[in-house]
Amino acid sequence: MESKHYDVVIVGSGISGSVIAKTLTNAGKKVLILEAGLQAGIALEGEAAYNVYQDYIRTFYNAPAKVPNSPYPDLKDAPSIDVLQIQKLQPGQVPPPGYLVQKGPLPFASDCMRGPGGTTMHWLGTTLRMLPNDFRMKSVYDQNVDWPISYEHLKPFYEMAELEIGVSGNVQDQHYPGIGPDFFGEDYVYPMRKIPQSYMDGLISKKTDRLKVTVNDKTYQLSCISTPQGRNSVPNTRYAYSKIIWDKTKKKLRLAKADQYNNIPSLWDNYTGERCEGNASCVPICPVQAKYNALKTLKKANKENLEVSTRSVVSRIIIDKKNKRVEGIEYKRYENPGEPEHTNLTAKGTIYVLAASAIENAKILLASDAANTSDQVGRNLMDHLVMLTWGLSKEKVYPYRGPGSTTNIPTFRDGEFRKEHAAWISPIDNWGWSWPVFSPGSDVSAAIANGLFGKALRDHINEVVTRQVLLHFEVEQSPEPENRVTIDPAYKDALGNYKPVIHYSVSDYMLKSFEAAKIVSDQIFEANDIEDHTVYNPVTDPDYVVYKGQGYTFRGAGHIVGTHRMGFTKDDSVVDKDQRCWDHDNLFLAGCGNMPTLGTSNPTLTMTALAFNVAENILKQL
Repeated sequence: MESKHYDVVIVGSGISGSVIAKTLTNAGKKVLILEAGLQAGIALEGEAAYNVYQDYIRTFYNAPAKVPNSPYPDLKDAPSIDVLQIQKLQPGQVPPPGYLVQKGPLPFASDCMRGPGGTTMHWLGTTLRMLPNDFRMKSVYDQNVDWPISYEHLKPFYEMAELEIGVSGNVQDQHYPGIGPDFFGEDYVYPMRKIPQSYMDGLISKKTDRLKVTVNDKTYQLSCISTPQGRNSVPNTRYAYSKIIWDKTKKKLRLAKADQYNNIPSLWDNYTGERCEGNASCVPICPVQAKYNALKTLKKANKENLEVSTRSVVSRIIIDKKNKRVEGIEYKRYENPGEPEHTNLTAKGTIYVLAASAIENAKILLASDAANTSDQVGRNLMDHLVMLTWGLSKEKVYPYRGPGSTTNIPTFRDGEFRKEHAAWISPIDNWGWSWPVFSPGSDVSAAIANGLFGKALRDHINEVVTRQVLLHFEVEQSPEPENRVTIDPAYKDALGNYKPVIHYSVSDYMLKSFEAAKIVSDQIFEANDIEDHTVYNPVTDPDYVVYKGQGYTFRGAGHIVGTHRMGFTKDDSVVDKDQRCWDHDNLFLAGCGNMPTLGTSNPTLTMTALAFNVAENILKQL
């Protein structure tokens, strides 16, 4: 057992844990991070960071399937979710495939990464804010629940998050349904100028922007706008801030002004990753680290006040039964990945923070019988349900140039239709048909099977792949208590810790959106003279669903949300508006698990804003 005492003990070095650790250490607090993975970003700079990252890239290049976690270590002692093992547990199947135990009726289709930097190591980098109505779904649309905080409360923390990540974008482009100029504020700009939109986006936008479509007897006018990105471009000379500081007098975090904004290059030197180079491999890895990851935040922490313990897998929280305060976190420290030998240790602090994924946080709380007076721990598991449509354009559009997506259609992010069905956002994807049918590999295999070789094969691939168009309808999911994480003594990992047991399905509120989105897709394809090749296969697609006799397939977005939501009372939620557990006043939860609803924005920016809010509340309490 460790005898050292810290101001704050944090579980996880993803973006939430790293933001909180950086903020607290720079305010003079002593912090310990417990990280399940092999290397700590705080200890890896220069040549060491370069060598580790090159190992990741070589692993990625050699991987037969370029899935989100393919570059990173697959640790038996700290397993990550593998999307290649997304399938429902069949009766009598022992052991179940992968880390998740999928009890169904549908398999949960998203993954996350357990390791330094967390899932920011493989995220796409989309940095959209949630919309005001996303925080008040019950009040406005009589659906789901309201948040105990508003968009206005989170707005200054969004600005901190955009500085921390280093967002590239054009505020003037951000036209959202029902949103006025006060959404960002007068004269607000992003830290960096927008990433150039792709050639393909320009072609599709010509015939899609201002296109009128009819859905459920109502007409909507589509718009195509640039997407804010968490990757380096040209610093914006109008941006006026350089860092986030703790104002002791006002007891608030605030942005500090500066002459100019400087973006953060790679961890190994200042001359790599200063600009996005358009490698088109944002998921799973940016070869030059132009894309933000949480290790860049850890690099800015006060190293004298921070310790990072790697290979440290948390098993449970220790709670004093009398006063219900947390008095320690038990973890297992392994030396050799894949070997069961480990040392049992306990970390002690004044305040504790769980900042792992929404699934991992819930699993730890359930294993500890903690924070669950409301019976909401593990419940309300959500993801964005991704319905893809794909087709061949008559003219060459040249996908695979630049980041995975630089343009989106925001028309259905909000509106009265949310009383009837879920909202969605529509990124124009830049990966050809790679996601739905594994192009271009599948195109090559099919061509060879048809007898094409040499120049004929090259000409065929050049003709087909350059015309592939992919649309992406990212549907919000409702918080439903039956969609949940549980634990079962029958399912444990190599260290004897619980595996997460997942119960998951989708309701008609989302299925009706699939129907509506496909109607919109058909009209976009027709306007752009795109031949539809979309096929949803009930045999091969794990998440194939049927609505009104029509089949659809959805995929996971990697946006794992819910499981320990914030709320108005201890009866309906796990944490209060300050993200402090109702049941334990020195335990804070961080991350997407706190989000009561999902909205239509990729959740990383909101998670980062919430992390700054957590850090401020911890500093007040300390």
